[in-house]
Amino acid sequence: MKKIKRIATYCFLSVAAIVSIFPFLWMLVSMTNKSVDVTQGKLLPGTHLFANIKELFATVDMVPAFVNSTIIAVITTVLTLLIASLAGYGFEMYRSRGKDIAFTILLVSMMIPFAAIMIPLYRLFGGVSDTMPWIGIDTLAAAILPTVTTAFFIFFFRQNTKMFQKELIEAGRIDGLSELGIFFRIYVPTMKTTYAAAAIIAFMNSWNNYLWPLVILQSPEKRTIPLLISNLGSSYAPDYGVIMTAIVIATLPTAIVFFIMQKHFVAGMMGSVKG
Repeated sequence: MKKIKRIATYCFLSVAAIVSIFPFLWMLVSMTNKSVDVTQGKLLPGTHLFANIKELFATVDMVPAFVNSTIIAVITTVLTLLIASLAGYGFEMYRSRGKDIAFTILLVSMMIPFAAIMIPLYRLFGGVSDTMPWIGIDTLAAAILPTVTTAFFIFFFRQNTKMFQKELIEAGRIDGLSELGIFFRIYVPTMKTTYAAAAIIAFMNSWNNYLWPLVILQSPEKRTIPLLISNLGSSYAPDYGVIMTAIVIATLPTAIVFFIMQKHFVAGMMGSVKG
């Protein structure tokens, strides 16, 4: 009976793995084929890879879009980690009368869809375009600021901070460290797995963000990778081989970031659950 259960378990996991991996394998195979082969559902590698890559870079400005996405994703991730960890640390470590009320309001804000605040945000950045053009409409700063941190990341850091040994804070104060010194010299190194998990999520969210950059970035030279891929797919006769090539290139940074920090990611996520 145990052997039957084990065989059934492995069969189920094998099927689940195939279903999960198949879209990525199909994407890799499709980038080596012509558009007509992709539409016909060809599942074998072709010989059109370098032609697709050449056609992609000849059709669109891939490098500027890649640079724009990288700048936005890196800056957003760094600022998110800093602000969210400071907020989560403060909510958990310091006591105040209205702290729980403020945190509840923060959590309620997670229920508001971004589409509901998109127009007010656009009007806000449009209003400061004349006085502060560096953060106005059609700037990378405008694409970054509204997505710097969210209630989810603050909640994530607060939950993980519950595991942080408060005795370390008292030891730091005895040694003469300031509150910021305790945060940067004790808290940050101790919570590195939490930072790694949050960094992966923040980077992937920012890299794949489509709606807000579509609204706020209007110049072709300011486009990001998702906007570029969307334009490729909206043509009258889209070349699916070229589109798949662009998608694979766009997927590489997030895949690299995840594989580099996957061990810390698992530890950080498990820590949030235990907290």
